[in-house]
Amino acid sequence: MTRRPTLRCTLAAVAAFAAALGGVAATGPTAQADPRTTASTPLAPELEKVRAAEATKLYGSAAERPMAERKTSLLSLGDSEISGEGVGTYEPGTNGPDNWCHRSPDAAIHRTGIPADVTYNVACSGAYTGNIRIGGSKQYADELVQSDNLAVKARNTRVKMVLLVAGANDDLQFGPVITDCVTRYLTLQGPCEPKYAPGWQARVDALVPKVEQTVRDLRTVMKDAGYADGDYKLVVMGYPSPIGPDIEDNPDFPGKLPGGCVGHTSDSAWGRNTAVPAFERGMRRVARNTGALYLDNSRLFHGHEVCMEDTWARGLYVDLANPFPPNANSVRQSFHPNARGHGAFASCLTQLYRSGHREAGCADPASTGTPALYPGGWDDAYRPLKNAATGACVDAYGAASANGTQVGGWPCGGSRNQEWWYDAGQKSLHSALTHDRCVDVPSAKYTAGTAVVLWNCHGGGNQQFVRSAESIRPVAAQDLCLTLGSAEDALRLQKCDGAANQRFA
Repeated sequence: MTRRPTLRCTLAAVAAFAAALGGVAATGPTAQADPRTTASTPLAPELEKVRAAEATKLYGSAAERPMAERKTSLLSLGDSEISGEGVGTYEPGTNGPDNWCHRSPDAAIHRTGIPADVTYNVACSGAYTGNIRIGGSKQYADELVQSDNLAVKARNTRVKMVLLVAGANDDLQFGPVITDCVTRYLTLQGPCEPKYAPGWQARVDALVPKVEQTVRDLRTVMKDAGYADGDYKLVVMGYPSPIGPDIEDNPDFPGKLPGGCVGHTSDSAWGRNTAVPAFERGMRRVARNTGALYLDNSRLFHGHEVCMEDTWARGLYVDLANPFPPNANSVRQSFHPNARGHGAFASCLTQLYRSGHREAGCADPASTGTPALYPGGWDDAYRPLKNAATGACVDAYGAASANGTQVGGWPCGGSRNQEWWYDAGQKSLHSALTHDRCVDVPSAKYTAGTAVVLWNCHGGGNQQFVRSAESIRPVAAQDLCLTLGSAEDALRLQKCDGAANQRFA
């Protein structure tokens, strides 16, 4: 069971964050009914010993079996985001004192609905691309380079899916950045956004080629094991933001320190609105440039961030018992997906595998706790809504997304708070700032002049609209249309009359 964050921490323990936050931290489908039978390239002697030992456990024999006679498998590689760091339950030998990979039996790869005989999690908290690539370095003495681990398992089983989650520990250095932001908050310093925002895109641009080469190395490993590219699915998955600025909308908000969501609220907004989306776009480039499948989960935790009602991530956490006395490893579980977060990953991966999509985005559209998959990346879904009469764009005022934020017209500027997505299935209109905020008719007051606002998406009737031509009408009152009276007026309900100020494109 995941324990509630322990907050009797010292600033020294928080300062140790920089060396600790492993992973985010410092350091249907094709049926495969006719699998390839190409002979594999022989492994190096030391790896062959590992392969033979694993084969004996699987089959009672050390022989490398024909592809059609093998057990099927799924396999995840990468860093703490997918290893299970933050879940709180870990496989023996990965919870210190000499190995801190923090692989969890509750990690996503073990919980999908994809049929497979065995599942392997070879990801390791703190890994960077150099721990995954061909010829890379081991993280710990008892660990294989992750590509070598794949090479072994690809010869002993028939791999159906390879999942890669990596990059945050290369140039991006997510962990030290989060550490600095938390430390600045606790030591009464200013926000960290001004320090990191100017160079953030350059960091993303620098890490993309490294992850691309990692994907190509994994393809090479699979080819050497006798696979063609079409024999398995290779998925690149990004990171959801574990934090957000709307924590006080939670009716049970515990406070930043008790809830573990410490940090300046403006930094949380920058992380959600800018830092994570930039990384996600980088991972999409990786997938496109290498032919991998792409799972955009940048919005998956929206509404489920630390300190929200149903959090899918663990906040600031200090384990005072392991190790003892506490050191940098005591805080490494902080700001990582919890067991519910890995359940969400597993659901999204299952849907992607079955969908046939090469790119797809996953999110919880109505705060139900059930992720849904949509074709394409989220950047393709969200678009401005430009009013035909005024030329103004629909805007979430102040770039805010808290419950009750006013929605109205403003000169078009291309900012995220002027982008919107209409979910035809849910009939909801979402703000690009967060998938968890929808255009809402307050108290279901369907009268002319009512101004709409943003509110936590819940799927209720007062958040359902139909798009007819270029008009937007409440499902419950289709004689009313969203109307922009002037370029900087609030967006209001008015009787539909076909006027240009009721048309949005």
